[in-house]
Amino acid sequence: MPSRRTVLAATAGVTAALALGTPAHAAAVDDKKLRSLISRMTLEEKVGQLFVMRVYGHSATDPDQADIDANLSEIGVRTAAELIAKYRVGGIIYFTWAHNTRDPHQIADLSNGIQRASLTLPRGLPVLVTTDQEHGIVCRVGAPATLFPGAMAMGAGGSREDARTLGRISGAELRAIGINQDYSPDADVNINPANPVIGVRSFGADPDAVAAMVAAEVGGYRRSSVAATAKHFPGHGDTAVDSHYGFPVITHSRELWEKLDAVPFRAAVAAGIDAIMTAHIQFPALDDSGDPATLSHPILTGILRGELGYDGVVVTDSLGMEGVRTKYGDDRVPVLALKAGVDQLLNPPDLPVAWNAVLKAVQGGELTEARLDESILRILRLKARLKLFQQPYVSHHGVDRTVGTRAHLAAADRIAERTTTLLVNDGQLLPLSRAAHRRLLVVGADPASPSGTTGPPTGVLATAFSGLGFSATALSTGTAPSAATIAKAVAAARDADAVVVGTYNVTAGNAQKTLVEQLLATGKPVVAIAVRNPYDVAQLPTVRAYLASYSWTDVELRAAARVIAGQVGPRGRLPVPVQRADDPAQVLYPIGHGLSY
Repeated sequence: MPSRRTVLAATAGVTAALALGTPAHAAAVDDKKLRSLISRMTLEEKVGQLFVMRVYGHSATDPDQADIDANLSEIGVRTAAELIAKYRVGGIIYFTWAHNTRDPHQIADLSNGIQRASLTLPRGLPVLVTTDQEHGIVCRVGAPATLFPGAMAMGAGGSREDARTLGRISGAELRAIGINQDYSPDADVNINPANPVIGVRSFGADPDAVAAMVAAEVGGYRRSSVAATAKHFPGHGDTAVDSHYGFPVITHSRELWEKLDAVPFRAAVAAGIDAIMTAHIQFPALDDSGDPATLSHPILTGILRGELGYDGVVVTDSLGMEGVRTKYGDDRVPVLALKAGVDQLLNPPDLPVAWNAVLKAVQGGELTEARLDESILRILRLKARLKLFQQPYVSHHGVDRTVGTRAHLAAADRIAERTTTLLVNDGQLLPLSRAAHRRLLVVGADPASPSGTTGPPTGVLATAFSGLGFSATALSTGTAPSAATIAKAVAAARDADAVVVGTYNVTAGNAQKTLVEQLLATGKPVVAIAVRNPYDVAQLPTVRAYLASYSWTDVELRAAARVIAGQVGPRGRLPVPVQRADDPAQVLYPIGHGLSY
């Protein structure tokens, strides 16, 4: 950890230049001082401030050799410190796969190293350190940090206070490890069950309910001085194409957009959202040019800035995604995004190409330096509002005092219990009795942990049931079980008193369906848990007891086990409708459905 003297020396220049003259808790930002900072920046420094970039390694200065090699290959630098020195980037994004997030103390050291690398440069500025900590199925920082239920689970709980608590605790833990911006909450209204990229990342299908949860979570993050980011504007909830790999088209009318997609974003703006992330989607009713929203002046400047009155930071979704690369080359995308009204360019696939393209666009007159100054002022306002000029560093003591505390973990468990949704309970099969169903077999899908630190789901469930007085055995059968795997599970079921099976995005022809049907044929009681999309229940109408956990992280699975065992009652209510599998025009379970006992 840096000493206080080091901190003061590194920040003295920018802090003196900024001289906000406000107490640490105050939100007032002096634009005159910020403009003065901008006036002293070189053009190259200004271009750098617009980028938020990935970098490999657990350390800012001493990463593993494999990460050095990856950085050299993709960016042309060895380390995060070299990246900052060469390109003067205004932000860094952490990923698990980039080896940025091993454990809380390491993350704190990495964050401090990044801030130090930037602040010790001439005219050095603090860095926005960002990540995607949505909770649920998208989570970059894992245990021992506190992991909460994801958005759709929170939507099933329906508690604004719980959403505020999530934002407050998650924000406090992120801030303690030096992450000061979270790309969350997801403000998309998920009305398409086939949506491959949003789904349970959304709070639900009711725009007003989604808006309430978004606003509450934003409030929680603001309390912890972490910038929340509503995404993906103008709304990614009704697509059957994943914008990571294709170019989705939203066919909503302008009127439907106003009633549906716009509602949560308006609520986010009213709640004081710090940043809004764009979507790489085509939305002809809002802009018929064929450009993605990320590159659309009518959508970002006309609607978001003009009609919604938003003047905060606008950040692109990752520029490495196919949805934004379909129509234009990697050199044109960042320039067009800035012309559309974007402030921050996130994770371009080739930073040298993107950075130089913006520089040349200004030198050639396509972009003005004044246009860059507008975005940089918004970015510096955000950094000032987050108190990064005064408090750029974190400490190991702060990590130990904040991250994964007993109180935080207990709060996550309590919240999770309010989200588990009981969809079917024919013949009052649930709760299971320790007397009648003592020997449990737990089978099903074991998808990889979103954060790399929890699971596998069958093991978590078996351990939870054992702790509740059952004798539970885990058998992983996967998302596409073979005939031999199914036979093994059926044989094991014959020695059990009941079977608990986790299903994961079951479709009509999926072998998971065969597994469950053959388990049912044994005559043993079968309890199913949809560990991702709640729509699984429509594919398996003969299961007598079906629950939805909306994700497979430990906190949700443990809560589901407590519900199945009767330790707590089910309280969640569906935040999306579930249609019949054989007739999607018919609703099998409406929004608000959820059984109790």
